[in-house]
Amino acid sequence: MNTMSSTSHHSRKSLAIYPGTFDPITMGHLDIIDRALNLFDKVIIAIAINPGKKPLFSLEDRIAMVKQCFPQDYSRIEVDSVSGLLVQYAAAKGATAIIRGLRAVSDFDYEFQLALMNRKLEREVDTIFLMPGFRWIYISSSIIKDAARHGGDVCELVPEHVNQRLLTVFSNR
Repeated sequence: MNTMSSTSHHSRKSLAIYPGTFDPITMGHLDIIDRALNLFDKVIIAIAINPGKKPLFSLEDRIAMVKQCFPQDYSRIEVDSVSGLLVQYAAAKGATAIIRGLRAVSDFDYEFQLALMNRKLEREVDTIFLMPGFRWIYISSSIIKDAARHGGDVCELVPEHVNQRLLTVFSNR
């Protein structure tokens, strides 16, 4: 067991990584980020470069849309991109936790397996599961993209600048 004296614990800044594709960022993601900021001094939003996925928005666009959600001088948020093993990235950054959002029981099985593998690879990094507020529990980036692609109004589910990008992308198709 790793115990720290109470003085050293309070002087250390806590850092968490919140990974995802963020294609695009949603109000559910922002809700999880708010919850994470209640628990940690700083959160790095790590935008995944996943060759297996074909995102709607480029990595640059996703980074820009996420950054636009936060004031420029906001020191508690960092936006970065990550490829390769997330848990190695987290350890290299000095993070103590990886934040994962859970919407439904169906998310849990996969997330639980991932958390156990991450713990095996890097014992010092914990996985913390957070549930979004009830009003965001049913939304995901893919459901939002699907609705927007077919002309559905998603303006309450994503930040305004993201809604504008979705309208632009799908009006040009």
